Amino acid sequence: MNPAENYILNAQEPFRSILLHVQAVIEQTLPDVDLKYKWNIPCFYMGKSPICYLNVQQKKGYVDVGFWNSAHLTKHPDKLVSENRKVVRSLRYASLEAIENQVLIDILQEAFSVRKNGFYKQKDLT
Repeated sequence: MNPAENYILNAQEPFRSILLHVQAVIEQTLPDVDLKYKWNIPCFYMGKSPICYLNVQQKKGYVDVGFWNSAHLTKHPDKLVSENRKVVRSLRYASLEAIENQVLIDILQEAFSVRKNGFYKQKDLT
């Protein structure tokens, strides 16, 4: 079994249910996405381009769905948390009920569309 799948299946509740639900939404929204295990967490890639990662923050009580190319994301900025991170912003879920599927789908689709833009926005030099 893939180590990323082990990470998800071996998580304690309620995190396992959240991870499984988010994984299902990701794979349904982006059917060609690859689930990889990098930096000891599940990461979703499209080819060589990262889309998002899943990280259980057990002590803080939530699952972090992080997006590397968040500088280019414009949909639902009020739902994305940066918490002093320079590049990554994320959706955070402490329960299954907290997941707004349409928000997650919108951000996944946008992350897919900007996946080759790089992590930072280029400043306009003109």
